[in-house]
Amino acid sequence: MTQVLVTGGTGFIGSWCVLSLLDAGHTVRTTVRDPRRAPALRSWLHAAKPFDDERLTVVRADLQHPDGWDDAVADCDFVLHVASPTLRRTPANDDEMVLPAREGVLRVLRASRDAGVRRVVLTSAFGAIGIGHPPRSTPFTEEDWTNVDGDIPPYQRSKTLAERAAWQFVEEEGGGLQLSAVHPVGVLGPLLGPDDPPSLRLVRRMLEGGVPACPPFGMGYVDVRDVADLHLRAMTHPAAAGERFLAIAGHSLRLVDIARILHERLGERAAKAPTRELPVWLTRALGTVNPELRLLRHQLGRDLDATSAKAERLLGWRARPIEDTIAETAESLLAHGMGT
Repeated sequence: MTQVLVTGGTGFIGSWCVLSLLDAGHTVRTTVRDPRRAPALRSWLHAAKPFDDERLTVVRADLQHPDGWDDAVADCDFVLHVASPTLRRTPANDDEMVLPAREGVLRVLRASRDAGVRRVVLTSAFGAIGIGHPPRSTPFTEEDWTNVDGDIPPYQRSKTLAERAAWQFVEEEGGGLQLSAVHPVGVLGPLLGPDDPPSLRLVRRMLEGGVPACPPFGMGYVDVRDVADLHLRAMTHPAAAGERFLAIAGHSLRLVDIARILHERLGERAAKAPTRELPVWLTRALGTVNPELRLLRHQLGRDLDATSAKAERLLGWRARPIEDTIAETAESLLAHGMGT
């Protein structure tokens, strides 16, 4: 089978991509910033599904440093570039997120081109598609791009500019290297290990009673296992070269809808989840003193909907029901001692 590099193998999406590749019979090499995490990653993966340990190699490479990338991509047929630089604090300015994200993508693409990799699948985000636009009644598609000239958060700006740099590099300097991009919406689903992925913190806080009432907005969600499946399809399908693919299960959900599903599926174990939605005016007022609500100011009262029709049509991809994903997310959090 083919050899595939997955960047960021200990991450939520990255670990599921590694497991899906191993399950499909591929030989996998994955990068981590801290090699001390390699034994834990192997343990999580073996606990989820048996595989030949010799088909998995864990190597050290950091997107913010050049060392290790030539060795990481050597002899690989494909690369799933899932990792993205992260900050443990609020950035002082947008460049603190934009520059590392853009340079990290270009570092991986250059090494992939020089090593003769056939195709790179870039994990982008809905944040590179649907942010900074005026309200609209139609779902966002892969033809849309986030408006980086608007007042948008640093993370969405970084994902957008990094992806644009990737497409420009492949067009101008790729030398035959193919690129596809996957754009998940909010990613939920079961944990492979005891980490605390940011995308699951909403469900965790609902279970813990940390969300007394829901801010009034809606967005799309998708299962991490389906995101991994879309990466594998985008990796090998001839129709995926040069294309972007949104990943969403159905349509957008209001936060109060997620809370309702938790109550319906988990009963008393979700007793602390909220039951009501805040009015827009009150949420805006609370945002003057609550930084988390302030970040949501452009989304209040809106439903940021999207469609995965392109992935379904070209790649045969299908997402599982999001109600099942929400319930399994909560069950997994509780099983790992989170959300109580």
